[in-house]
Amino acid sequence: MSSHTVIKQVTKSTFTPSLLRELKSHIDACDFISLSSIKTFSATSASSWRRRLLPFDTAETAYLKAKLAAESFQILNVSICPFRVEGSKVVAFPSTLIQNQLKCYNFHLFPREEQSYSFSCQASYLESLARKGFDFNLCIYEGISYLSRVQESLAKRRNATHLDFKVFSKSRKSVADSLFMERIKARIQYWRKSCLNSNKSPHGDLANSLRQLILGTQLHGERPCMTIDVCSDNQLNLILETVNGISDSLVPLVVRNSLGTPTSVRVVFTSSEEDKSALLSDIDHAEEEQSFNLRGFREVMDLISNSQKPIVSINCLNDFAFFHEKFIAPLPPSLHEFTCSLKMVFPKILDLGHLMKEIGPLKNAMDTSSSLNLEVPFQADRDGGQSNQGRNALKIISLFVKINYLHICNNIEGYFNMFHPTACMELESVGCQDDTNTYLTHQEDIAKLGVHNLVFLWGFNAASSLQLKDKLRKYHPIFHENFDLKVIDRNCAAIAFQRQGAVVELLKEIKPRSSSIENMISDGVIIAGFGAYEKVCRMGLWDGRLADSLQTVVLSDNTNSPLLAEKSTEICWDNEVMLDQNEYLKV
Repeated sequence: MSSHTVIKQVTKSTFTPSLLRELKSHIDACDFISLSSIKTFSATSASSWRRRLLPFDTAETAYLKAKLAAESFQILNVSICPFRVEGSKVVAFPSTLIQNQLKCYNFHLFPREEQSYSFSCQASYLESLARKGFDFNLCIYEGISYLSRVQESLAKRRNATHLDFKVFSKSRKSVADSLFMERIKARIQYWRKSCLNSNKSPHGDLANSLRQLILGTQLHGERPCMTIDVCSDNQLNLILETVNGISDSLVPLVVRNSLGTPTSVRVVFTSSEEDKSALLSDIDHAEEEQSFNLRGFREVMDLISNSQKPIVSINCLNDFAFFHEKFIAPLPPSLHEFTCSLKMVFPKILDLGHLMKEIGPLKNAMDTSSSLNLEVPFQADRDGGQSNQGRNALKIISLFVKINYLHICNNIEGYFNMFHPTACMELESVGCQDDTNTYLTHQEDIAKLGVHNLVFLWGFNAASSLQLKDKLRKYHPIFHENFDLKVIDRNCAAIAFQRQGAVVELLKEIKPRSSSIENMISDGVIIAGFGAYEKVCRMGLWDGRLADSLQTVVLSDNTNSPLLAEKSTEICWDNEVMLDQNEYLKV
């Protein structure tokens, strides 16, 4: 029987513990988990240099761009599809509903727990999503909220109602503390005595109600309670110590305001040990339900993390920067800290984009793949336009299975957690099967260069890249060599030389202003090494044009160094990820 695919659209009304149990059983039965997301921006459609992955971006600069995006934009939905691969077939785990079923879960997200939560949107990308039928109303009104692990920890301290305050008993108390405790003790004992005698009173319900009103008796559920206001942590500690010393039948609950500051202690009276156990059980259940609501979608990410199953995705550096920022903790300042932190949560992440870069040209292999009979049929839920949402996870499976079928990578474990910038694949714009071949064969057009082969040039005035190349050849003999030029914005470009050492030779002549480049400098054209771009990214000079940011770095450099790259790092010089130079090179 052929596999079937059901895309289950999950909103806050259908996000229940039973659904999580179902997902957990599917994750336990699978070998891999396909993961994709849709956000309020796309790195592939962004026009700004600070948002878009450029061919000269190293892993570090690409991470800094991903960090900037994750801190600014929002995740709209996450698609998850557990699966298993046997040869050229996608084999699903058994399902109680449909045998050999492949189930994809598409979770709609929208943050609403934070009072002043705000995020940015890329208008052009949202417009493209709307044209493809993305349901923004469903996302906004029915999206699942979430908190990161750090946010949950803060929220628990802020909203805690159970006795989570550790009591410290002082061996020697001040006179004021002793008087305060005696007054509180007398008040609680008198109130407790009235609770014990309330059922024995011969004066009837009206008299009991008046007595409870005078004593300040309230109800916690169906149990009597009293509230004692506190003004400091010391008072809180003294009250809790007093309550614990009176009777085991009293349960103190700390009440906090919205900022997490204790404001009062609610003392609940229980009639027996069984009643006290039932109360504590109810409190634990309420706290667990509150925690479930606080965690929201992060429950799903915790399931994936706890399973330790390999995650298959694409553009992982960008996506997992978002996942770390939204579901784990704020992003660290460097790529190394990010990978170490992420590996503790998701130890096995396979980036198909990086895998394509590593395995090299696939043209001959793809001729063989024409015989590949892989089908991941799409069987939609009967929910109209929503059914298309979530298919990206299936496209990732299609690409992964083709790689696996071709036996190109025998040691898949060796590619886990490799976060390097690769050409972004816009999954929304390709079909589920055929267009993955185009992406595979495209990789052979990507050249690998070192950052020491690159220089940045700005301040020029040219109508086209060809005109700019002609001008450069007049400035210096080194521009008669083989080099590639890519326009970044209106008056900034990156140049890649084929010959090793050409960049060093050129930059050495900048500071002393040799006669061969005097005309270039007098025309306002400025050149700097890759180190200038690294400093721009590290310093967070994202606003404005790249030329202005590079100029700021050059002017602030007092070392008279050529601003070469600090490390010899390899990059993938990919023509497909460049900006449209016709858009920027205008007179």
